[in-house]
Amino acid sequence: MASQPFFYPAAIISLLSIPLVFSLVPRNCFYGVRTPKTLADEQVWNRANRFGGWLFLVSGAVYLMFATLYPMSSTRDPRFTLWLAHLVMFALPLLVSVIWTILYCRRL
Repeated sequence: MASQPFFYPAAIISLLSIPLVFSLVPRNCFYGVRTPKTLADEQVWNRANRFGGWLFLVSGAVYLMFATLYPMSSTRDPRFTLWLAHLVMFALPLLVSVIWTILYCRRL
């Protein structure tokens, strides 16, 4: 599994989202969903980061499931279309997570 092209970024994103899901990250200017609203209110901070944390955890899991179902034989696999599919299945869920989190924060 570690030989898949986006395994490490997906695993790191998933691991970094776990403290957000459990509201273990205090308000700060470096880590988490940082907007003027979230930085001003502890409850808003926890709600936004819990929501975003779940989305990023799921987006990492989506890629890891895809990589399990459609593995590349090595990092030098010549099938560009399979590599492109890996890229899409890594980046698209992340993009959806970012957009959905932004929209959620605007409603808070």
